[in-house]
Amino acid sequence: MLVEDLKIVLKVAEFRSITAAARHLNMSTSTASAAIKRTEKSLGADLFVRTTRQLRLSSAGERYIPQCEQAVVMLDQAKHNIRDGLDTIGGELRLAVSSDFGRNLVIPWLDEFMDTHPDLTLRTNISDSNIDFYRDAVDMALRYDAPSESGVYGFKICNAPRLLCATKSYLNKHGTPEHPDDLLSHNGLFYQLHDIVHDAWEFTKDDEHHKIRMKGNRASNDGDLVRRWCVAGKGVAMKSCLDMSVDLLKGNVVNLLPAYKPTATELWLVFPSRQSITPAARLLRDALKEKCGETLRALIEKGVLQKDVLDAGD
Repeated sequence: MLVEDLKIVLKVAEFRSITAAARHLNMSTSTASAAIKRTEKSLGADLFVRTTRQLRLSSAGERYIPQCEQAVVMLDQAKHNIRDGLDTIGGELRLAVSSDFGRNLVIPWLDEFMDTHPDLTLRTNISDSNIDFYRDAVDMALRYDAPSESGVYGFKICNAPRLLCATKSYLNKHGTPEHPDDLLSHNGLFYQLHDIVHDAWEFTKDDEHHKIRMKGNRASNDGDLVRRWCVAGKGVAMKSCLDMSVDLLKGNVVNLLPAYKPTATELWLVFPSRQSITPAARLLRDALKEKCGETLRALIEKGVLQKDVLDAGD
């Protein structure tokens, strides 16, 4: 009985679908089906009950799958223990990350990480759309805000405050806002997800709360494009401090209304299951924490952020 066949069986049991499991594992449906047949033949019992509309565990499968899962975890852990003893980290990292943060910061960090661990391979899904772990075949995702789905696992990487940004040339032409209400006369640059334009910006100062419905002539589902418009002086953008960090540190843009805080944001590394949290993934988590910490400290030294932003936690 092949261990790889057992892993396919477990994925089929998890998704209740051979097609979905095969897509997640980046293989053909016929390959996944063959693995199930080999395992069932070796056991002398059917693990699944197949109908035209669905697939479910048989009574034998309900007894077998939990023990099979434990066995596979133990075998994987034994393999990792050997690799740890040899001081090597291998395997595949399948990571989803947003376009702006991914292209401009995370990818260079990943290149450095993989140079340190040459036995790793990498697959990235760079998109600002909502990621489906199973549909998009990824094992982890860097997301802003804590995960809300049940059954997923996450590690907080850092606080990532949103900032209101614009270029000095834009402000020289249109004036510098001193209060959130002043933004009504400015051109907003918006992120759009599906048909929803994020044009309602909220700010807090002490006990004051302000919600401004902005007007603007540009919106995109690509956060990197919104940043580029901002750097080009086309208007005012509400962006994560990490997304804008390079431009803030170079002086390409400035932080507006620092006394008025936009809604707080955090960066999380999220996994669909405990089995996805491999030793390589844990090392990557630690590397991301270190790199994000360096970026936040640089923004603090620049006077863009306050020191309390470094209170990350897990």
